[in-house]
Amino acid sequence: MCRPQRPHGEHAGIQHEKIIHRIKKLMSLHDLRTHAGRSYKRRYVMAAENAEKYAYKLVKKIRMRILDVPGAFGKVALELGKHGAMLGDITKVHVTTQYVTRDIVMFFDNEEQFEDTIQAIGEFKGYKILSVEDEVLSIHKGGKVAMIPTVKMETLGDLRMIYTPGVAQACKYIDEHPQSASDLTSIGNSVCIATNGSAVLGLGNIGVLAGMPVMEGKSVILHKMVGVSCIPLLIDSDHADIIVGTLHAVAKTFSIIMIEDIAAPLCFEVEQKLQQRVPIPVFHDDQHGTATVILATLIKTMQDLGKRKETVSIVISGAGAAGTATCKMLREYGFQNMVVCDSQGAIAGTRTKHMNAYKEEIARITNAGNETGPLKNVIKNKDIFIGVSSAYVVTQDMVRSMNKDPIVLALANPIPEIWPHEASQAGAAFALDGRTVNNCLAFPGLIRGTLDARATRITYPMKFAAAEAIADLAGKREGVPNFMNPAIHRRIAEAVKAAALPS
Repeated sequence: MCRPQRPHGEHAGIQHEKIIHRIKKLMSLHDLRTHAGRSYKRRYVMAAENAEKYAYKLVKKIRMRILDVPGAFGKVALELGKHGAMLGDITKVHVTTQYVTRDIVMFFDNEEQFEDTIQAIGEFKGYKILSVEDEVLSIHKGGKVAMIPTVKMETLGDLRMIYTPGVAQACKYIDEHPQSASDLTSIGNSVCIATNGSAVLGLGNIGVLAGMPVMEGKSVILHKMVGVSCIPLLIDSDHADIIVGTLHAVAKTFSIIMIEDIAAPLCFEVEQKLQQRVPIPVFHDDQHGTATVILATLIKTMQDLGKRKETVSIVISGAGAAGTATCKMLREYGFQNMVVCDSQGAIAGTRTKHMNAYKEEIARITNAGNETGPLKNVIKNKDIFIGVSSAYVVTQDMVRSMNKDPIVLALANPIPEIWPHEASQAGAAFALDGRTVNNCLAFPGLIRGTLDARATRITYPMKFAAAEAIADLAGKREGVPNFMNPAIHRRIAEAVKAAALPS
């Protein structure tokens, strides 16, 4: 085969300069389009649509032996497409003279689609399915966390210092100086994550056992991102006094208690009563972590759009734990014009039905114009929509009814109030969902900073510091920074610690 020769000498230099000039020209055009907003919206819509392809799919890893001939794997890919399934990662495991064995990750809409597809592929001559593995369940086998020692025990001398007789010296010192327990034990770096399983993700009241994987997941995040040791605690009760009493009894084991996935309004009662009884911070991530990352996103997106907190109008869909905490935090930060809607419509001082003490408090601090009616009416002429409610409660027409260049944060889990790409197509300048605006951005740094400051409470200034740090770390038109970067969480922790310590 005749191959084109590479340019060399002076001709190579000229060609190189032409290429560089072309790249710079393309980059310049890209910048202009980005500043005009068109390129950004196109890229954002494409990214959102691509992400949604894989959201909420069944993930299976199929180990398959295939004939090592041209087109053999293509036959598998074609069959997947025929059944509406999608390919993921492909890893070559073993090769012989006749066959190649691969691990193939596949995405399916449901079990029926999976079974039909696998049955069809299994009937191909020369193809053999060796194993099928559920990728998600596999990673959870045996649990995701464990208590492990932080010191070595390799000699008899080590044993005598770690346990008897040497441990008595540490016990006596703590007895004489109780404040030293945080330094001489794991207490100073330990967090309890407690749940009763009554509001797990978007799954509802599925009980404490089914809620354990979430507690373990948060424990992994806290350990990996900021080095915090967490102990999940399942409390099988729907009574506030029992939950509070249990946590009060074990509180001295920890430096922070996190309550998780407890349904509203029980979560409010548990948090308030427990914080009154224990001398360490009580943190409900569903409330305060969510509110913090929402505030961070608003700070950044409003900065990019030139909007001001004193003048923007906001509608919040959802008056549960996240919606209530968000409305309070935004109010405390200086946002003036807010209306909160629940399933019955706008919460207002004049409303008498479907109210409770917590919604009455919302009515006192929001909705100065006494707006009434359903969300589709309230959302009109608003600058910002914050959804912490239910799937598909917002339509494109509702987004179009908002003010120009609205911000849409559709955070319902697992399916948002409106898909981001649909909101963008309807005119939203920023449209994000819970996979991007996630409390995972907030709680690691908040917890680490609180521990480092030895704070006894997590205050609004500490949450504001976390939100502002998150916003500062986000790139232009990003909304939020990359969660997977541990340096992000360390920076947030530093800001929280600084806000907690006296100046």
